[in-house]
Amino acid sequence: MKKTFNFTADGLNELKAELNELIGQRPAIAERIKQTRELGDLSENAEYQSTREEQDRLESRISELENVLNNSKIIRKPKTDGQVVLGSTVRLKSASGKTTQFQVVGTMEADPLRGKISDESPIGAELMGKQVGDKVTIANSEATTYKITHIS
Repeated sequence: MKKTFNFTADGLNELKAELNELIGQRPAIAERIKQTRELGDLSENAEYQSTREEQDRLESRISELENVLNNSKIIRKPKTDGQVVLGSTVRLKSASGKTTQFQVVGTMEADPLRGKISDESPIGAELMGKQVGDKVTIANSEATTYKITHIS
């Protein structure tokens, strides 16, 4: 059974841009392989071996990205029925008044430093299905209880 990867439109565009950039690197690596091959004995040519390994990594990443793109689904902007769903942006407020905002995205797009958390992460799973006014407890260095103040 194939896994479906969920992405926002922006996340999918970023992935497509990465794929195009990597595909654009193919000719340069092929040229470097050609040049290093001309240097002689391939078994003792470290530069040739290194370039071939680089090509293998590039082709593996291209293959991975093509698989993800072929099995991806765009997360539509959620209709606000008041519940946290995949694609929702959620604003939380702690008892001390500190506010935090997350967007709940698919696993492949998650980037906690940019406020994008996976629906499968502990925080994302805790938020799914909750409504404005609900309280959630997030345990990082210490457990903190937040109140959901806004969902969009």
